Amino acid sequence: MATTILIVDDSKLARIVAGKAVAALQPDWTRVEAGNADEALARLAEGGIDLALLDFNMPGRDGLQLAGEIRALQPELPIAIITANVQDEIIARARAINASFVPKPVTEEALRGFLSGAALRLRRRG
Repeated sequence: MATTILIVDDSKLARIVAGKAVAALQPDWTRVEAGNADEALARLAEGGIDLALLDFNMPGRDGLQLAGEIRALQPELPIAIITANVQDEIIARARAINASFVPKPVTEEALRGFLSGAALRLRRRG
């Protein structure tokens, strides 16, 4: 079963960096991108998304707001909030909606725990 990860960030460069880190750790996974919350929700509505990386700072709705909307639609979807804004409040809010926290810049090391945990959950659901 193919696994598809949605990478949401208003910065194209940040999406490329995150995509490369994901590809290095999970080369068989398909990566799709969205530049904002509306694009992300439209992509999720199309189906086939297994997990998501959401930037915190985006125009319109931030990543935590988007994560809350995704949770309402797909309660089991593994979600990570990615941000350079490493504040206890943001980390606590991410955990409150059952989302992981990954600091920017996104690296293979930073993503490894989230991706391996998500892969395990996806296999169990499989």
